[in-house]
Amino acid sequence: MSRILLVEHGRDIASVLLDLLHRAGHEVEQLGDGAAALDRILHAPHSPPALTLLDVVLPRIDGLQVIEQVRSRSDHPIIVLTARAHEADRLRGLDLGADDYVCKPFSPREVVARVHTVLRRRAQRDLNVGMASPSVAFDSAMGDAWLEGRPLTLTHRELLLLRALSREPGRVFTRSKLLEAAFPEALDVNERAVDGHIKNLRRKLAAVSPSHGWIRSVYGVGFSFAERPG
Repeated sequence: MSRILLVEHGRDIASVLLDLLHRAGHEVEQLGDGAAALDRILHAPHSPPALTLLDVVLPRIDGLQVIEQVRSRSDHPIIVLTARAHEADRLRGLDLGADDYVCKPFSPREVVARVHTVLRRRAQRDLNVGMASPSVAFDSAMGDAWLEGRPLTLTHRELLLLRALSREPGRVFTRSKLLEAAFPEALDVNERAVDGHIKNLRRKLAAVSPSHGWIRSVYGVGFSFAERPG
């Protein structure tokens, strides 16, 4: 059981999600405005929430402002609930640091499934703090990388991309986030440069492990690293 903070202004949607999350075994606290949510996330000395489901359109402070302020101080897991289905809006939430997003209208059961996915991913990451995916290993001093124990011949940019992706398997990274990871000093590089490096990185990973698609495209958003099942 996890403590979930549900920040949703719409009563009908909140009621359905509360019921399903309770039935899934979670303890749920509901708030209806962004300022209260921000205070709860950042200033909860006792029983802090394990994850926040966050609407974008909220009174006082909107959801995107909440994400921005939380991310300046915490890596608390956040799933965005939004009626803004346009690509730019989805990318904005992910670029600010949301762990996932769900566009309205949505299946409440899908939301619960995504809650479980993000909680599992965060628990796995906490077990491997500072480590990459169990399938990937790095030698930071030498700039080397291995996939399933076999050496990879990567460029510096490819290595930085693989490191960023594999640290959080399953998390969707936008191109701009990957651009920050692989080109931290190059302010004039176009986001599409990421696509070319991802293409080459996929080819090199496939040469070592051809039966598994390690890097998956998320249409209209970016890429994620897919750890081998089991």
